Amino acid sequence: MKNIPFRAAAEAVSVVSSGQRVFVQGSAATPLVLLRSLFQRADELSDVELVTISTLGGERWDPTKLAGHFFVNSLFVSPNVRDMVNGSGGEYVPIFLSEIPQLFNRGILPVDVALIHVSPPDRHGFCSLGASVDIVRSAIRNASVVIAQVNPRMPRTHGDGIIHTDQIDIMVEATEELPEVNYSKKSSDAIRQIGLNCAEIIPNRATLQMGIGAIPDAVLACLINHRDLGVHTEMCSDGIIPLIEKGVVTNAFKNKHRGKVVTGFAVGTRRLYDFIDDNPQFAFLDIDYVNSTNVIRQNPNVIALNSAIEIDLTGQVCADSIGTYQFSGVGGQMDFMRGASLSEGGKPIIAMESITSSGQSKIVPFLKEGAGVTTTRAHIHYVVTEYGVVNLYGLNLRQRAEALIGIAHPSHRDALTEAMRKRFGN
Repeated sequence: MKNIPFRAAAEAVSVVSSGQRVFVQGSAATPLVLLRSLFQRADELSDVELVTISTLGGERWDPTKLAGHFFVNSLFVSPNVRDMVNGSGGEYVPIFLSEIPQLFNRGILPVDVALIHVSPPDRHGFCSLGASVDIVRSAIRNASVVIAQVNPRMPRTHGDGIIHTDQIDIMVEATEELPEVNYSKKSSDAIRQIGLNCAEIIPNRATLQMGIGAIPDAVLACLINHRDLGVHTEMCSDGIIPLIEKGVVTNAFKNKHRGKVVTGFAVGTRRLYDFIDDNPQFAFLDIDYVNSTNVIRQNPNVIALNSAIEIDLTGQVCADSIGTYQFSGVGGQMDFMRGASLSEGGKPIIAMESITSSGQSKIVPFLKEGAGVTTTRAHIHYVVTEYGVVNLYGLNLRQRAEALIGIAHPSHRDALTEAMRKRFGN
C-alpha cells in the first residue's frame, strides 16, 4: 500500500498543465475544493479541457473568467455549466450514459488527470466513491494522474465504488458538505397529479427506474400502498427512503440483484447521503452495467420513468435541448426506455407537465428548430401529463396526434387540433 501524504489543494492541482484533458467526477460527488483551486489557476492555464457529466454545488462556471483557460466538454449539461456549453467556452457530446465509459476505455477521450471525491480510506486502504460511481472507475483506470478529495462527509457505499489508495496519486483532505437537492420543494398540483396518474399504471412487483426531478419523487410518493417494488435505476433520490422504510420496496421479485436497490449515483439531501452510508441494501454499480439494455430487460415489469422538454404530435421526444440551446443531455433515457420496452410487462413512460412555466404547450405540432430527438417515435410508449395517460405504441401518426391532444392543456387543444388537421387532413 502506497503511503500518500495529504497535500494542499493548490499544490495538488498544480500538476494540471495547459492543453490537458481533466476528468471531473460529478453529481453529489463533485470535488468542489479541487475545482475551486483549479479555477484559481485560470490565468496560468490555457485550453484545459474539462470532461464531466452533471456537476453540482458552487457557483456557475463563469465564461468571462474561465473561457480560453478552460473548455467544458460536457457529457450531460447541468445548470452551472450551461453558460459555458452554450457559448465559446464549451460544447456538448451527445451520448447514451451507458456508453460514456467506452470513451475513456477506447482512448476516444484520453484522460490526463482525474479529479475525484472519496471517503477516507479504511484500515485496509480502501476508499469509496460514495454517492457517484457511475462513469468514474473507467476514468480512474485510464487517467495518467488521479487526484482525490478525501472527505469524511462522503458516504461509504457498497458495490463497484471501492477503490484502493494504490489507485490514487495525490490526496487532499477536505471536510465539506455534499451538494444537496430537494426535489420535493419543486412540486406543484400538476406534478402531484402526474404522480397519481403514473402510480395507477404501475403494478405491484414492478422494477422502477426514476429519472431526475420533481416528477419522479412525486410518483414515488404515490406508491406508498404498492407492494414488493424493486429498484434498478441510474440515480436515486430522497423519494425512495419512505418506500424502503415502510417495506414497499423490497426488491424481492427482481431477477438481477434480488434484495438490493441497484443504482449508479445518488442526488438528494443529507438524509439520503446518511441513508446510503454503509447500507448493504444498496449496490452502487458501474453505469455501463446499470444502464445496459441487456441487464435492464432481465428484470420483470420494468417501469422507466423519464421526462421531456417537448413532444411533437407524432411522439418524438426532445429532453435535452430548447431548440439549439443545450439544456441537459441524452443521459440514460434511451437506455431505460428501450430496456423497459423489452422487459416482460415493462412500461416506458414519459411524464411531463402539459405546459411550461410561461404557459406554452409542451405537446407541439413540431419540435423547435434545432431541437434534438432524445427518444424516437418508434421507441415511445406511455405519455403522462396531469390530464391523463396515453399509450402510443402501435398507433399510427394521426392516432398518436389525437391521443396526445387529449392529454394536452385544454387551452392549447384547439390549436393542436388545427395543426393535426392541416397535417393529416380532416
